[in-house]
Amino acid sequence: MTHPVVSRAEWLKARLALLAEEKALTRRSDQLALQRQALPWVKIDKPYRFDIDDGPASLEDLFEGRSQLMVYHFMFGPDYEAGCPSCSAIADGFDGSVVHLANHDVTLMAVSRAPLAKLRAYKQRMGWSFPWASSMGSDFNYDFNVSFTEAQQRDGTVDYNYEIAGHALDLKPAPPPVVEFATMCGTNADTYALDRPGLSTFVLEDGVIYHNYSTYTRGVDGFWGMYQWLDRAPKGRNEQGIWFRRHDEYPRAAE
Repeated sequence: MTHPVVSRAEWLKARLALLAEEKALTRRSDQLALQRQALPWVKIDKPYRFDIDDGPASLEDLFEGRSQLMVYHFMFGPDYEAGCPSCSAIADGFDGSVVHLANHDVTLMAVSRAPLAKLRAYKQRMGWSFPWASSMGSDFNYDFNVSFTEAQQRDGTVDYNYEIAGHALDLKPAPPPVVEFATMCGTNADTYALDRPGLSTFVLEDGVIYHNYSTYTRGVDGFWGMYQWLDRAPKGRNEQGIWFRRHDEYPRAAE
């Protein structure tokens, strides 16, 4: 064992010092939440179209009668055979929150470019019930910088997370984790990297839709439930490469 072992009194002293830092972080997080809410809005003029279980839908339809819409940009491109494992791990926590958000005037909706039939089949496999729309054939994913063309990829002009070609998914050759995730989705690294994760929020006021906020890459960490637990576990994330799988892919003995 290499970790320090101390008396209870010494532990309490260290814990109180950490508590002061945790409280400072919580207060700072509260301030950032207010800054997010204070962001200016951008009016949405483009008539985006989606496919949902009830048929063709507009962006306004995705609000489901509420005034706020949170869109999780789920990595599931048209050529994927299965959804991204990372996005799948994040989405495992959606169903527990959807009902609470719906009763607080907020609709949580996943949106992907894969056709609706693929999304439905994968949703059934995963046992999820949250709403999921296909944006296939729409500019929606491209306009909110979570999907890109092969030309952008080839020319190095992918604009993701507010910078040009600055993400691991843009590297050539693709890093081993990207190749592994692509394989898990039944595709190659270049095709896998045409779609990215993120969150975008919208508000509907007096019949007009506005874009309020978007975040990408580690900006969605807060919704990744297992990592919130691991960050408080004795050994933390303790990662050696890609360790997690879709929840139906773990050995039964690990349950």
